[in-house]
Amino acid sequence: MFRSKALNLLKLIPLMSGQSNLAYKFIHPITASHGHRCHRSVIYKQRYRMCPRSAGRRTISAGTKVMAEEELPGVLILDIGGTHGVLEDLAALLKKHFHLITMKEFLGNKEEMSKKIQSVFVFECRPTIDRELLESLPNLKVIGNSGVGVDHLDLKMISSFGVKVTNTPHAVADPTADIGMALMLASARRLVEGCRIAVSPDTKYFAVDWLGVEVTRATLGIIGMGSIGYKVAQRARAFNMRILYHNRNQRRKEEEEAVGAHYCAKMEDLLQQSDFVMLIVNLTPETHKLIGKKELGLMKPTAILINISRGAVIDQDALTEALQNKVIRAAALDVTYPEPLPRDHPLLNLNNVIITPHIGTATVQAIHMMAEEAIANMLAVLNDQPIPSEVFPK
Repeated sequence: MFRSKALNLLKLIPLMSGQSNLAYKFIHPITASHGHRCHRSVIYKQRYRMCPRSAGRRTISAGTKVMAEEELPGVLILDIGGTHGVLEDLAALLKKHFHLITMKEFLGNKEEMSKKIQSVFVFECRPTIDRELLESLPNLKVIGNSGVGVDHLDLKMISSFGVKVTNTPHAVADPTADIGMALMLASARRLVEGCRIAVSPDTKYFAVDWLGVEVTRATLGIIGMGSIGYKVAQRARAFNMRILYHNRNQRRKEEEEAVGAHYCAKMEDLLQQSDFVMLIVNLTPETHKLIGKKELGLMKPTAILINISRGAVIDQDALTEALQNKVIRAAALDVTYPEPLPRDHPLLNLNNVIITPHIGTATVQAIHMMAEEAIANMLAVLNDQPIPSEVFPK
């Protein structure tokens, strides 16, 4: 369904001379409050004509004028480059379809810029979407989030302004599954700790009793068997792992059989049996501190906990205590709360924990695919077309 929607959307994407076909390829908080009001204006509507597709590309027909940047629908971003801004190559992608307006430009000329902004591109949870910002953007139609997690967005509040929210689940599944496997392997074989030993100037010899554990034929418990969880299961099958999973809904029998996964209706059953427990759930009120002292106590003392979802899914105080007291063997975390952790946080001083800087989707390919998917989503909304990846308030 996503593939067909995205292909249909190609007919609506305005391409500049020599521009490649967007979406054809992608199918395969430190934040500040911005409270400013602007005058209302009429809604701008795009019109353009395309030639038939040729050799996987679309070109503008001879009689069609290339739209100047100011004629394109405006998209608000925090900044281009710098510490928190949109990467420059992603900004170049956006410029092919939108008039880019940075937060600085918007705040410097609110009355004029508010008339142009029809969409907001959220990159790394920025810019902050609050009520004051929404009130200042009367023509806003869509917020395109780059990434799958939307816990930083108040969906009900945004929806009350008649604004749609989209995310990019199709672009993030593979790289996030990859980081989950990387963390499992690294924690099992103590790679980070081993690297420190190997390069330390104090190392005179390698201890023969310095041992890790094997992933092959071990039991992996996946909590959250969505698209990412299922891709983790596909990868784990290659290691001949026994795969258990807990999810709100059980997957179809043929899907389970394809990866050799067994459903656990109770999370407690999964925790008690697993050598590795991987968290891949959305952060919601129901999953906040899903793993606490009780859950950690149910795990094997030889088990390893891996989190590639959101930091607040784990009670970090309980995890620190469990790691210090050897309640579980180790933890591998791509996410924490907050990010980064305070430099004096006790988790940072433990040898049996690996912490990475939220890099689940931090690959060249994924970042570009997320931007392309977000662009396709935003253009679909602006052109009243089916939206490939819309997020609805619960």
